[in-house]
Amino acid sequence: MFAILSDIHSNLEALTTVLADIKKRGIKAIYCLGDVVGYGPNPKECLDLIIEKTKWCVLGNHDYAVFYEPTNFNYGAEQASFWTREALESEEEKQPRDRRWDFLGKLPMRRTLKSKVGASSATIDFVHASPRRPINEYIFPDDVYTNPLKVRLLFERVKHTCFVGHTHMPGVFLDEPDFYLPAELSNVYPIIDTEKAIINIGSVGQPRDKDNRASYVYVKENEVHFVRLEYDFETTMKKILAIKELDNFHAERLQSGR
Repeated sequence: MFAILSDIHSNLEALTTVLADIKKRGIKAIYCLGDVVGYGPNPKECLDLIIEKTKWCVLGNHDYAVFYEPTNFNYGAEQASFWTREALESEEEKQPRDRRWDFLGKLPMRRTLKSKVGASSATIDFVHASPRRPINEYIFPDDVYTNPLKVRLLFERVKHTCFVGHTHMPGVFLDEPDFYLPAELSNVYPIIDTEKAIINIGSVGQPRDKDNRASYVYVKENEVHFVRLEYDFETTMKKILAIKELDNFHAERLQSGR
C-alpha cells in the first residue's frame, strides 16, 4: 500500500492535512510527483516535509523553474518562482538550506515500480506531466475528444500504468481513448493487467477542477483510491496576500478550486 502526492505548490495547510490523513490510514510509503514549490507561501516547510515523509519525488516544472529557470511561465508563475528562489536562499542555517537545494537538484524526471497484478507483472511509471514529456506536457480531459492522436501517442509510451499530475485535475485516461472522472468510478479505479491507464492524481495544494479540497490517491491491493480533503485554505490565502511578490490570483483560486 502506498500514497501518491503531487502539486503541493508550497501550500503547507493542504500538505499537513493530506499527510495526517495518510498517517491515519496507516500508509507508510509515500511518493511525490513534483511541483513541491511554486505559487504558495511556504516553500521551505513543504520541501522539508516532502524530504522527510516521502520515499522519493520526481521533478516538476515549478521545481525545475526554481532550481534552473522558468520556462514558458506566465508572469505570475514566473514571479512566484523568483520569490521562492529568494526565500530558499534567505535561509540562514547552512544545513537545511543545502539540503533543500540538493534535493531539488537531484530530482529525477521519472521513477518506475514493478508490481504484481493478478498473475501478471505490471510496470508502474511515475512522472510529473506526461509519459512523453515528463516535466511539462499537459494532458487534459478534453484531449480524448479534441486530440485523440495525441492520447494514442502518449499511450505508446505506457507499458501498463502511469501516474501523473501537472494539470491539477484528477481522473483516469484509458487508451480507447477515454477519460473518467473519479466520481464516475466511485473514486476507485481497479488496476487491470490487460488495461493501460494514465492516472492523474490531482493537486494537493492548488486544485483546479472546481473542487477546492486537497486531492491525492493511495493504492491498496491494486486499487487506486481518490481522496479529497477539506483544509484551511483561508490561512493559505492570507499568507499569499501578505507577500507582495505573489499574485493575488494564486490566493483567490484556492477558494474556487480553479
